[in-house]
Amino acid sequence: MTDNLLDLSEPRPILVSGAHRSGTTWVGKMLAASDQVGYISEPLNVWHRPGVMRTPVKYWYTYICEDNEEVYRKSFEETISFQYHPMKEIQSLRSVKDIIRMGRDWNTFTRGRINQQRALVKDPFAVFSSLWFFKRLGCDVVITVRHPAAFVSSIKRLNWPFDFSDLLKQPYLIRDLLSPFHSELEEMAESPGDVIERSCFLWRLIYSVVAKFQEQQQDFLVVRHEDIARNPINEFCSIYKSFGMDFTPQVEQAIANSSSEKNPKEAPNRARHSYHLDSKANLEKWRQRLDLEEIARVRDLTADVATFFYSAEDWE
Repeated sequence: MTDNLLDLSEPRPILVSGAHRSGTTWVGKMLAASDQVGYISEPLNVWHRPGVMRTPVKYWYTYICEDNEEVYRKSFEETISFQYHPMKEIQSLRSVKDIIRMGRDWNTFTRGRINQQRALVKDPFAVFSSLWFFKRLGCDVVITVRHPAAFVSSIKRLNWPFDFSDLLKQPYLIRDLLSPFHSELEEMAESPGDVIERSCFLWRLIYSVVAKFQEQQQDFLVVRHEDIARNPINEFCSIYKSFGMDFTPQVEQAIANSSSEKNPKEAPNRARHSYHLDSKANLEKWRQRLDLEEIARVRDLTADVATFFYSAEDWE
């Protein structure tokens, strides 16, 4: 079924990916509520910890394929085997926060290795590389999709920029996945427009590729953030079943706690990666943050890709 480089019988590692701000942390943490898996956060983040993955990453949304895998393959084999690199981490320590994080990561890797857990790599920046993770590292893959207006609303709230030249500097990415957008990419790299325009374009880039993956690779699990948020227990139970994991009462309770109506309706800026939210209430925040003109604009700018995942009713 795959041409894996590793002799992976069981357990298979898991990749949780999708655009940033699309619920990857929540999905990853809820799968990691099982003692069958160990949670590894964002090794393809350009600011990742070298103890977790020893190879530096130059670009946001780095694309890995067979043509450039020699740079990354061995490091990722080590990461998904829970091989921590304490000396590299020590050399990078700059603060008390770094020291605390080192202790957490080292403990996660030690438990994962001793207990023979499945490595769960949560990394939105691996979305373009997800086929490589599947074929070459033997990963089960789940990709999250979030409504384009919700994605744009979240980026607008945080005022996060994105440098599209990071994508243009990756010729294999352009060749294999983004060639239909090459001219637009060059224009956006030169003049990215306002937060709505650039967020819509990034959403289109990512989910045009996800739609292609979904069509070509039926082993990928593509889930909508909205479906999980409306019915978290049943949706996560289905994901657990797909990955052959035990859906225990402890797991169910963790999911219920993470999505309870008693939780905040939105994560505060100081804890923007929080996954303990009122999941149903959080669904409607984009309708409050974006005005009708902005919503219409997002719908128009993303229409060519959004129709793969969302119907007209999802905008109403």
